[in-house]
Amino acid sequence: MSRAHRGLLSALCMLAPLSAFALETSIRLKWFGSADFLPAHDIQRQSMGTPAFDMGGDMRLMVRQNLGAVKLLADHSTTFLSGDSHAFANALETSLDQTPTDDDTRVMNLTHTIEDGDRHRSLHRLDRLALQYRTNTWAVTLGRQAVTWGNGMVFSPMDLLSPFAPTVVDQDYKAGDDLLLFERVFSNGNDLQVLAVGRRAATGEFTGAAGSAAMKWHAFIGESEVEILAAKHYRDRVLGLSGRLPLGGAMLRFDAVVTRLDDGRKKTSGIINLDYSISLGDDLAYVFAEYYRNGFGVADMPGSVARLPEPLRTRLARGELFNIMRDYAAVGVSVPWHPLLSQSLTLLSNLNDASSLLQTSIVYEPGDHQRLQVGLVMPLGRAGDEFGGIPVVGNTSAGGGTKFFLRWLHYF
Repeated sequence: MSRAHRGLLSALCMLAPLSAFALETSIRLKWFGSADFLPAHDIQRQSMGTPAFDMGGDMRLMVRQNLGAVKLLADHSTTFLSGDSHAFANALETSLDQTPTDDDTRVMNLTHTIEDGDRHRSLHRLDRLALQYRTNTWAVTLGRQAVTWGNGMVFSPMDLLSPFAPTVVDQDYKAGDDLLLFERVFSNGNDLQVLAVGRRAATGEFTGAAGSAAMKWHAFIGESEVEILAAKHYRDRVLGLSGRLPLGGAMLRFDAVVTRLDDGRKKTSGIINLDYSISLGDDLAYVFAEYYRNGFGVADMPGSVARLPEPLRTRLARGELFNIMRDYAAVGVSVPWHPLLSQSLTLLSNLNDASSLLQTSIVYEPGDHQRLQVGLVMPLGRAGDEFGGIPVVGNTSAGGGTKFFLRWLHYF
């Protein structure tokens, strides 16, 4: 057991006798499996064949200890990962399951490997470990916690901290960051967030050049909402404007983000989306459409990922961006076929090379504590297109296969 995990266990043991304060615990079990039918030009297929089978399991223990105005939050995950793609992890690949597996860049190393092999790995880690002080008007959080900003439904240009990839299936828990967060709520409903995130450089050194500091103001203007973001993110300066505006029965949202790079260049990214609920008898179907402009993207796909611009490669490697080109559209629909059965369908389209990605899943929920999800992700593109297979070297590519997946959750 790592030093951090022994520390958590000791802390919980000390808190247990404090029966005057509420202690809440819950557990989530997850199993995720996939089969990827790789095309002939895929580099993994040329090495290992096809289909590629992968699976993973996770047990997440969530503890909330109330100590008056102070709350302790601790989420501990024990994870097992196995499969043909274990040695072929690639940030440019389509990601269905985004389980964090290390703390290489975080301030606190709260991840411990249990065992590691060629095709499997098991580990345990603390994905949340924070103290939170909250009153009616303000709150302070110190430790590992998750923060989500922006209005993106599929793409997230304003979400600077550990965003989800557009195709991630499991979005129940976002990866936590080591941070200090101050929140202030005003009498008119407006609120202010001030945030500092610590990180380590690639050398392992804790440095301010790898950290982030941000301030976000959220205000109501009639029936609309607006948010203004100012941040220092690594060595860049970021300004963001976000809004939500009701249009009849629909909701229009937008994010606009301008990044000033360390060398003085500016990159502008943004999304605009619209969603609406349609009555189907006694149920409601949900539809949405979103346009995304990737200011770091390229207009034409290069012959190799190594030839992508450095700012784009850096953000792909950090897990902040997941798309290579500039213009994208997403449309989706969710239909409740039965009180226990629903289906979602999403089409992601690259407007620069005309490739697309179709993702659909069916969710069966027999009760409040259990969920079963099956689905597929199908690329609609040629080799060399972003969704048909990203060029790696020569005539080889990464991705472009049809994936089938199965996800099971149980809460207790």
